[in-house]
Amino acid sequence: MAEMDTSGGGKGKKHGGTKSKKHSTRVDMTPMVDLGFLLITFFMLTTTMAKPKTMDLIMPKDTQDEKEQNKVKESTALTILLGKDNRVYYYEGLAQDPNASANPDFFKATSFANKDGIRDEIIKKRDEVAKSRNAKGEPEDVVIIIKADDDATYKNFVDILDEMAINRIQRYATVDISDQDKTWIKQTEAANGVK
Repeated sequence: MAEMDTSGGGKGKKHGGTKSKKHSTRVDMTPMVDLGFLLITFFMLTTTMAKPKTMDLIMPKDTQDEKEQNKVKESTALTILLGKDNRVYYYEGLAQDPNASANPDFFKATSFANKDGIRDEIIKKRDEVAKSRNAKGEPEDVVIIIKADDDATYKNFVDILDEMAINRIQRYATVDISDQDKTWIKQTEAANGVK
C-alpha cells in the first residue's frame, strides 16, 4: 500500500512563530509491481495460441483391385490442368482416347478470373451433368479431375480446391499429370506465345 510519511521534521527545535510542516512523500511501488505480474500471469493463462492453418484432405485408399477402384464416366468428367503463370487448362472427359485432341475445341485455356474463368466452366459442366440421370433415375454428379503441372504453384492448387468448395462439387480428385497432358499444355503455350 502507498503510504505517506507525515511525521514531519523540526522535532526538538524551538523556534518562535508558526512554521509549516514539511511532508515527505514516499510511495511504495510494491503493490503496483504485484499487480503487473498478476496481469501478465492472467493474460498468459487465458490467451489462446494461434492454431495452425491446415487443410484436411481425405485421400482414398491406394488399391490395385479393380473392384475397389471408383470408375468415372467419360461423360461426367471434367479434367482441369494447372499450368504456370496462373493459367488453367481444361477438357471434358478423361482423354483416354489418344485421338481426342484432333478436335480443335477439345483442349481449352482459361484463368481464375471471376468472369469467363474456370468457375464458369465448372458451373456449366455441373449443370449439364445434373440434367442426365443414372440407372437409378437419380441425377448424375460431375467429377472433376485436377492435375497440377510442374510449374503450377501451391496457391493455384489451393485456389482450385476453393473453387470446388464454392461450387459445391462433391466429387473431385487430384491425379498425377500425364505426359500427354504436359504435351498439350506445351503446345497450347507455344500457340499462344507463352514462354
